[in-house]
Amino acid sequence: MSGAILSFVEGQSEEEAVPLLLRRLLARLGRFDIRIARPFRVGRYKVVRPGELERAVIQGLRDRGDISAVLLLLDADDGDPLQLEASLLARCRQVTRLPSAVVVAQRELEAWFLGSKDSLRGFRGIREDASAPENPESIRGAKQRLSQNMRGRRYVPVGDQPAFAARMDLDLALQRCASFRRFELALRGFFEGP
Repeated sequence: MSGAILSFVEGQSEEEAVPLLLRRLLARLGRFDIRIARPFRVGRYKVVRPGELERAVIQGLRDRGDISAVLLLLDADDGDPLQLEASLLARCRQVTRLPSAVVVAQRELEAWFLGSKDSLRGFRGIREDASAPENPESIRGAKQRLSQNMRGRRYVPVGDQPAFAARMDLDLALQRCASFRRFELALRGFFEGP
């Protein structure tokens, strides 16, 4: 694979955090040759509507040059992440022949930070005694749970999400979060083949 990975993300905080996670995972895989294009922002509730994902992919590929793979990352909220992944991937493949992947975080991406919370102790207000919940992806309100584990402040996605993405222990997130494992597998699939 040459060229860059184009990610489609939901919000401003993901625009900063997702490239950090991609670079860190690529480095773990020894793939320093793969570039990360500036993410393309899509609204979660808009992109699931017929025609909107397709429009976003076409626009993103037109706006960003030298793209070799497409990755869509969304929160499941209360939806079924696997069903949503399959549906959106089929739609994505209708508009591009590039290798494509869709990863839907169970509930919300912040569950990945809950899964690796032990590695965030003492960082950006996370209490020193904070520990990961048993099943972080089952928690509704991961942002609020992160705030409950902070001293003197609350979780602010725009600043905290990129900082946590740069610092979190990837191994802990991989062990504890099935959707984070799917994220890594999707990335591997771009250059390892089926």
